[in-house]
Amino acid sequence: MSTGPTDARPLQVVVADHLRMGIEAGRYAPGEKLPTLDELARANLCSLAVARAAMDLLRQQGLVVTRQGLGTFVRERTSARRHGIDRYSKATWRGGKPILTAEAEAQGYAAGQMMRELAETPAPAAVAERFGIEPGTLVWARKRTTVVDGRPNQLADSYYELDVARAAPQIMQEQTGPGGGFLRLEEAGFELDEICEEWSARMPTGPERVALRLPAGTPVFDLIRTTFEKNGRPVEVMLAVLAGDMVQMAYRFKIPD
Repeated sequence: MSTGPTDARPLQVVVADHLRMGIEAGRYAPGEKLPTLDELARANLCSLAVARAAMDLLRQQGLVVTRQGLGTFVRERTSARRHGIDRYSKATWRGGKPILTAEAEAQGYAAGQMMRELAETPAPAAVAERFGIEPGTLVWARKRTTVVDGRPNQLADSYYELDVARAAPQIMQEQTGPGGGFLRLEEAGFELDEICEEWSARMPTGPERVALRLPAGTPVFDLIRTTFEKNGRPVEVMLAVLAGDMVQMAYRFKIPD
């Protein structure tokens, strides 16, 4: 490996970058075992400490995983579920399929969810702001973990003002029925008309890493989704935390005037 006379990168970064380029170029396939620290040190004429620091960098970047007693391997990338405008098509949920199920099936995945909580709860600040109510006002919460191809991919917590939840009581039950919560809202007289999505990225908390089974170095996306009825009233606010390695956003739309 040659770095050139003007390469100012620390040696562990040089070694890590060399391995990363090999992974990205396909010289090391997903699931393939990487050289040992001894082999890496000899090949790069560096110390074991430098080789170990290089592997740590790759681990932090989510490119490799270490299995106790077996070695370090190229991380096998999970399938990303695409998020786009068309997943909210009324034809889908009016046809009886929940959004998550329909979107996953269209991309060849199996999806499901596990309910974590169904209860009245004080509105978090982000929810209260979007509903236009005081923080701490009681709202109804549906908190669940969604699963794609057997791996948790999202912590999705939907909130409703109490009068909305009482008007669509199946929202307050574990099973909302065919078409999911959107169809129950429409049946209760709320004509859904507009959705606002707000995305941001960050590193996960410890509990989020455990709940989403995130490899080291994997970020999460925060999604705040607000669903409005035709008169402009927000009827649902969802706070979701999504595994960053399982998300791909793809939006196609007309360019506004």
